[in-house]
Amino acid sequence: MFRPLLICLLLVLSLPAGAQAIKIATLAPEGSAWMRELRTAAEEVGQGTNGRVQVKFYPGGVMGNDAVVLRKMRLGQLQGGVLTASELSLVYPDAPAYSLPFLFDDWGDVQRVRSAVDPLLAKGFEKRGLRMLGVSGVGFAYLMGDRPLRSRADVAGIKLWVPQNDVIAIRTFEAAGVSPIPLPIGDVFTSLQTGLVDTVANTPSGAIALQWHGKLKHMVDLPLSFVVGYLVLDEKAWKRLSPADQQVLAKSFGDAAARMDATVQRDNLAALEALKNQGLSVNALAPEEAARWRAAGDRVIADMEARGDLSADVMSAVRKALAADGAP
Repeated sequence: MFRPLLICLLLVLSLPAGAQAIKIATLAPEGSAWMRELRTAAEEVGQGTNGRVQVKFYPGGVMGNDAVVLRKMRLGQLQGGVLTASELSLVYPDAPAYSLPFLFDDWGDVQRVRSAVDPLLAKGFEKRGLRMLGVSGVGFAYLMGDRPLRSRADVAGIKLWVPQNDVIAIRTFEAAGVSPIPLPIGDVFTSLQTGLVDTVANTPSGAIALQWHGKLKHMVDLPLSFVVGYLVLDEKAWKRLSPADQQVLAKSFGDAAARMDATVQRDNLAALEALKNQGLSVNALAPEEAARWRAAGDRVIADMEARGDLSADVMSAVRKALAADGAP
């Protein structure tokens, strides 16, 4: 029990005198592309601030799930986190705007919308006490499981995992006639091994990084949603930095997110090919089943807008950007 305390003490003592420590937690595992880019950004921050700001990471979920990280940020035990849209929706309802069901058909849609909406989301986070240092696409999530899923009959009875507190995913699957099983992401690996769940929604690269792929034999060739990760900093920690150091931090992590965006599509394509080589079968839904799923997603979005769960200005900007290329 004393080892974690000793590690924390050594970290504090290793900081230069007067250095501002920025402690950031993430579920991203050590060695992942996310962590490589985050550590590169941290080095740039240290160099750019002449050691005045030192960024420390806690990867692999060692600080707990997203809800725990947010609580620790409020208590000042952490200053930031790389967090999912579903958990951040509890703080800022528009956070899942990019992950709405069946919103995007391809990467071109994503790029057009993000160029218009990223600044709106940054302002929204700021009003709620969070500084958005970066947002990066993780990729399109697909249904993956241990059986082919082509028809409504195939889908009946699957034990489908959804992220804990991902209200949008829960509503969407329930609207499509599936009763999902919400669990923290850290519980999914064991749940796949024990049979508590047999189907997940994830990106190809995510399935490999989290080591779920050994239990996933089939994938539905229909993107459910676009997954993003937000790097946010508590506004109080941000304001303790000088304007010059704020600029260095914002640029370093903004550049890291941009680099991730530039590689994530390629990485997911490579991951999908690797999964296929390991025996993953990619199946198309029957046309009527695909239409049923899309209709369920439309109902969820319409209901969220009617209830005020999504702001009119953000959704207007999303639709305007999609329509700019002739999208319906």
